[in-house]
Amino acid sequence: MSDDEKTPAREVITDYAQAHFRYFRTGDGTVYAQKNGHPVARPIRSQGTTGSHRQELMVGLFHDGRGVFNGTALKEALDLIEALALSEDVQSVNIRVAPGFDGATWLDLGRDDGQSVRIHPTGWEITVPDPREVCWRRTQLTGELPLPAKDTDGKGLDQLLRLCNFANAETECLAVAWLIGCLGPSVPVPAPFLTGPQGAGKSCGGRMLIRIIEGMSGDLRRAPKDEENLIAAVAAGWVTALDNLSHMTPDLSDAMCCIVTGAENVKRALWTDGDVFRVGYRRPMLLTGIDVGVIRPDLAERLLPLRLERPKVRRTEAELWAEYAEALPAVLGSLLDLTVKVRAAEAETPTDLRMADFAHLCAQLDAATGLGALRAYRASLDDLNDDVIEGDLLAQTVLRHAESIKAGSEQRMTSTEWLHLLGCLYSGDGLRPLPRGWPTTGKVLSDRLKRLQPTLAARGVLIDSGRTSEGRYLEMTRMEAPPAHEPKRMF
Repeated sequence: MSDDEKTPAREVITDYAQAHFRYFRTGDGTVYAQKNGHPVARPIRSQGTTGSHRQELMVGLFHDGRGVFNGTALKEALDLIEALALSEDVQSVNIRVAPGFDGATWLDLGRDDGQSVRIHPTGWEITVPDPREVCWRRTQLTGELPLPAKDTDGKGLDQLLRLCNFANAETECLAVAWLIGCLGPSVPVPAPFLTGPQGAGKSCGGRMLIRIIEGMSGDLRRAPKDEENLIAAVAAGWVTALDNLSHMTPDLSDAMCCIVTGAENVKRALWTDGDVFRVGYRRPMLLTGIDVGVIRPDLAERLLPLRLERPKVRRTEAELWAEYAEALPAVLGSLLDLTVKVRAAEAETPTDLRMADFAHLCAQLDAATGLGALRAYRASLDDLNDDVIEGDLLAQTVLRHAESIKAGSEQRMTSTEWLHLLGCLYSGDGLRPLPRGWPTTGKVLSDRLKRLQPTLAARGVLIDSGRTSEGRYLEMTRMEAPPAHEPKRMF
């Protein structure tokens, strides 16, 4: 055969790729390759050292006797495939959990054979999803989960709770509610903050919780030094767990708020002047630490404190993790059983809580089991409000002044007048200096009070702002009675 009759290498590669792989694009324009009949998708531009589409294409061509091709031919073929895929239908890719058809959700077990768990209010099953329903994206943070056990009768969760050192039943039911929330791709869940005395097993307990979702390779991490590295870690996995926090900067606090409830980051694309790429994220988080200092009010509404206590009997790491690994299939099966029951339960959505989706999940858990998760969640938020107030001298001063206002009435002044009044109240008319960080202008005071609004409202003090012909004002109202919550004790 003459050289003119030979098929160019790029055409051989293109024909083979289109016969063995399905190519599609996501909403941000990234093109993915999916082996026919398999749910795992890989970006065709990935240059990763292991598991990239370029590698699986080269291996497939070699094993099927098509030959070994140089980098230029592969690049030209992938350029053409990428251009053709931009006209295909848009489909999303998901890490670990994904929405499905008919109200179902999926859990990726991280297995090479693509087996996943389909969760529906009528039950759950282990199967390989239709690639057009679910496309899994795998990263180095995607660990493998064991096949969940059937018919556990709740014994798996009992084993988990015995291994963790939770302080009481309220903490246990909140931990279970959080795990159920992690299996829902559209439900933002507050970030558990495992706290307790030194030696209470906070790091170990955190690992046990995340490994139910992320597999035995899941682990805790140190908090990144900047927001960019934190977002990169969040985007590559499902549950982000930060260990041994002792201080929380305002930037880290704001970043965590965005991660829990969802946000998007836009950056300039590499090797371009005007192109950008978008990273959208909303992920479950888990934190551990003894004390992180002052908690900002907006983060407090997104936290779920889980207190642990020191165990009476110590065990070796080898014994503990061997028992955990043996129990993990039953733990996962029990969690799936309970998730099915909870999703089938009907309950009203509490309208007074910031994380309404999680509050509704707690109400569903109560309807299915009677555990009292919603009461425990309200009690945890009350405790966090106390922490915010104890760490904020301005909040303490506002509450002190509110005691002088008649119940049901309001007091209106400009922000500058409020600044003078609250400053005099704190300093005792100049007898002691104002603390560091005290507002220095009326504008700063107004901004601080806006941030404290939810915390103060939980204590019966409403802060509002407005404008009249004379200028802007701040209004403080003392409610007739603090919002009535159910008792903290469940049993």
